[in-house]
Amino acid sequence: MGFVAKAKRMTFLVHRWTGVLMCVLMALWFVSGMTMLFVGYPKLTPWERMAGLPALPSSGCCIDVTAALAQSRNAGAVNSIVLTSVGGRPHYVLLEGDGSRLAVDAVDGARLAAGPGQALASARAFLHGAPASYAGFIDEDRWTHARSLAPHRPLHVVEMGDADATRLYLSSATGQVVLDAPRAERLWNFVGAWLHWLYMFRNQPTDPVWSWTVIVLSSIGVVSAMAGALNGIWRWRFAGTYKSGSKSPFREAYLRWHHILGLSFGALLLAWIFSGLMSMNPLGVFDAKGMRPDVAAFEGGSAALVRLPLATSEAVALLAAQGFRARELEWRVLAGQPYILARDGRAATRLIAAEQGGYAVRARWPEHVLLEAARRLLPQPMARIETLDAYDAYYYQRQEQSMYGADERRLPVLRAVFNDPGHTWVHLDVYTGQVESSLDSSERVGRWLFNFLHSWDLPAMLDALWWREAVLIGLCLGGVLLSVTAVVLGARRLRKWSAAR
Repeated sequence: MGFVAKAKRMTFLVHRWTGVLMCVLMALWFVSGMTMLFVGYPKLTPWERMAGLPALPSSGCCIDVTAALAQSRNAGAVNSIVLTSVGGRPHYVLLEGDGSRLAVDAVDGARLAAGPGQALASARAFLHGAPASYAGFIDEDRWTHARSLAPHRPLHVVEMGDADATRLYLSSATGQVVLDAPRAERLWNFVGAWLHWLYMFRNQPTDPVWSWTVIVLSSIGVVSAMAGALNGIWRWRFAGTYKSGSKSPFREAYLRWHHILGLSFGALLLAWIFSGLMSMNPLGVFDAKGMRPDVAAFEGGSAALVRLPLATSEAVALLAAQGFRARELEWRVLAGQPYILARDGRAATRLIAAEQGGYAVRARWPEHVLLEAARRLLPQPMARIETLDAYDAYYYQRQEQSMYGADERRLPVLRAVFNDPGHTWVHLDVYTGQVESSLDSSERVGRWLFNFLHSWDLPAMLDALWWREAVLIGLCLGGVLLSVTAVVLGARRLRKWSAAR
């Protein structure tokens, strides 16, 4: 047997046995992928969170920020100050220098004890009086793997008696609702994201065993798909036919259909399994290679030390006079200039900043202020600044069920392009004065090899709405059929192998 024949034989055997190993998982990945088009992993979006909060009162509230900071272990190191509502009552929520959080009653200045009773009160306030039943205290379960929940662990669990049978998870540090998971969403996730991401193997937010399990299985899938594609092409008669009159050499139905379906959907299968592997960022191939943007320098000061000298009640009244019913206030700094960022029940924003000896409510920041702040992000010079009035391939909004569905992507947005070694792009939200995202050249490559190949998420595709979904479902069904034929063939091969032993 010559070298070429041996290589083809080896390719055939690799495809056979990796296919036996992966065929069931591949079928499940296709089925769960279709489910994820419509139902995402549980998350609390900014819009859901703000809708569950009452408007802040303009009278009878609130103690000065300084009084709230007195409850901190180190007031000068506090990284964030937010006035929000917990259990229907206004509270300051402080992000401490060590990453922990605490809530301070904005009326009497008492530090909140976020026990089961407070969790029940917060849950009822969030769903406006729906019956609530305390279900316990957990560090993590199948719906709470997100790293963003780390400062709030352990979590209170409250089962709600609303029409959706919602399960709420609440912070043990602040008493806030941090995740909602209606029953239908939980049930669909067993055949959706939970299954697709193999979360049955994940035990903690950072789990190297789970990560490497997914990486290894995805890698085997890539090898199997590549070997199958080569094998299928070699066996197809592009010129002429076999004696049977078919271009496929296989007479048995499942083998023939597996061959035809593999040629029809094999490239798609390879793209999806490869991009799934890339989603795990194996060996950190898409990590930023240079300095990350310095957000502390961008802000130019700590909100705990540099604050707008405006009483909280006056800030709420000033916003109300402009017709803006604030549900949350956040004290922030931009380029050394203190301001207050307000959000309403739709998560729309307004700014309060000093202006001409007084205070003004703004819809957005002037571009020159953002430019001054942006120059502080990296030591290298800025190559250019761009204003995006429409979404493009690197800045776009995903549907709520997507894993990125909670990301706020407002327009217009400023893109600062730097001359650093990583050619970093930074997107600045003109409405909040915050860094919305940053991407260096490695991360932009990852955007194509994972996000695009896996989700078909170019803005034009996302704008196609149900057309995109219909095409993806049709292709997934083709993948399911390909995988099912592989399951049948794999079961036969295992029976033969077992009988021969």
